[in-house]
Amino acid sequence: MDAAGGEQLSLAAVRDALVRLEDSVVFALLERARHPRNAPAYAPGCGGGRSLAEFFVREAEALNAKASFFHSIHASLLRLAPEISLTITIQEDVPFFPQDLPSPLFPTKSPPKVLHPLASMVTVNDAIWKMYFDELLPLLTVDGDDGNYAETVALDFACLQVMSRRIHIGKYVAEVKFKDAPQDYSPLIQAKDSNSLMDLLTFKAVEEKVKKRVEKKARTFGQNVNLEDNAGKQEGTAGDSECKVDPTVLSKLYDQWVMPLTKDVEVEYLLRRLD
Repeated sequence: MDAAGGEQLSLAAVRDALVRLEDSVVFALLERARHPRNAPAYAPGCGGGRSLAEFFVREAEALNAKASFFHSIHASLLRLAPEISLTITIQEDVPFFPQDLPSPLFPTKSPPKVLHPLASMVTVNDAIWKMYFDELLPLLTVDGDDGNYAETVALDFACLQVMSRRIHIGKYVAEVKFKDAPQDYSPLIQAKDSNSLMDLLTFKAVEEKVKKRVEKKARTFGQNVNLEDNAGKQEGTAGDSECKVDPTVLSKLYDQWVMPLTKDVEVEYLLRRLD
């Protein structure tokens, strides 16, 4: 058991989870990009009510809550080394509308806790929601309307979930870093020095590698596969114009939103870590 009353966690394990989630983020966005913008899915309903997108997310989360989805902590098998693996419990999903969730209808097993109880409540889902609909969708999709609104918002929900999952793993990153060097973090936490905490958590070289890796994954996963070798092009490569999504959009997503929001989660978690 660790100081937070849960299991031991390693930074290598959490980083492995973050790398694997990159694949999920890329694939989810590739699926959404198959459809055009479909603006009517985001327009207010009759009488100025909720849009189809908001309605779908609320209803999907309510169903998940009834099945005890948000009340369970899902085990992720995280590989630490070729010969060693460790099962770490990670609460992977944070609801966008927690105030509207019904009580669970089915029992669930309570696993050991990893995070500090008060700090674990940190969420930036409001910022993720605004970023996705206001900033990312216009970059990801083309103008147009194919009428497939229900499928469109279902894909939106998948994108929102996986990005939220990726960003909120920042709580586990913060917990590990605090455990590894409490003498560095505790004075800054006590002083409520969020700027210095942000500096301590920022590694520009690592962030550049992440940006390049997700861009490469988007280019690799998003290419239209052709068995013919055209004009001597290397097999397995594709130009940006041949990709289903502009790979630089993924790099921009991580640079401007995913990594900054993850660090916001880390800072907010640490500020509550000694409560």
